[in-house]
Amino acid sequence: MEQLASTWWLILIRGICAVIFGILAIIWPAITVFVLVIFFGAYALVNGIFTLVSAFRHNVESRAWLIISGILGILAGIVTFVWPGITTLALLYVIAFWAIFTGVAEIIAGIRLRKAIDNEWMLIIGGLLSVIFGVLLLIWPASGALALTWLIGTFAIVYGIAIIMLSIKVKNLA
Repeated sequence: MEQLASTWWLILIRGICAVIFGILAIIWPAITVFVLVIFFGAYALVNGIFTLVSAFRHNVESRAWLIISGILGILAGIVTFVWPGITTLALLYVIAFWAIFTGVAEIIAGIRLRKAIDNEWMLIIGGLLSVIFGVLLLIWPASGALALTWLIGTFAIVYGIAIIMLSIKVKNLA
């Protein structure tokens, strides 16, 4: 605990950075979406390159799959940089379908578990909200991008405040 308490300020900096990121995401949602898309493109490109290097440096059975995965990653990165708007829309659709499918799974799990657990209705409500969120993203993707940015920003602020409070508690442990 003493080691953790001696670095309380690192936890504080993490919290402050999260709050600043959250505020900036809410103030500049369009820039935030663009930056997230560019970061995705950079990640996909770098990951694709390293996957290809790995495929050719290591003699593994799945070399063909690694090569395919690497090429797809590089292509995804290039497409992101060439057409960031299309990439943004595609990512929103991925999030929308993910929300719908996980929501349906939560509803089914809640129904099946109603005799085994208490308050299964919360799982069903959570699943229903997830489905609604996914459908709304499909209907209004531009508004969905804005809402996602605000959601990310709000989460970052709340998370940052929690981390700042944790840093104060950790500091008091010393």
